[in-house]
Amino acid sequence: MFRPMRERAASATLAFSFDGQPLTGRAGDTVAAALLANGIVACRETPVSGSPRAPYCLMGVCFECLVVIDGVGNRQGCLVPLAEGMRIETQHGRRQFGEDAA
Repeated sequence: MFRPMRERAASATLAFSFDGQPLTGRAGDTVAAALLANGIVACRETPVSGSPRAPYCLMGVCFECLVVIDGVGNRQGCLVPLAEGMRIETQHGRRQFGEDAA
């Protein structure tokens, strides 16, 4: 469904995980772009109905790409650059009160 418009010359490959599944992405991509490139479209569930949601605007406006990154929830995947070894997880519902904002 989603794929790069053109190949990047000699982009470094970064290893990361999503919900415990090992994946790879390209240096310079955002978390949301790396997930989409790996065929992962749903990255969060709504707080009320639990419906799966996917990145939409990819520019930080819609908040549909919220994920948990290295234990910190409510991170906008479209604004966070992918880094080596990131642990990314589906965000289930809303972030619970009292969690570290880090």
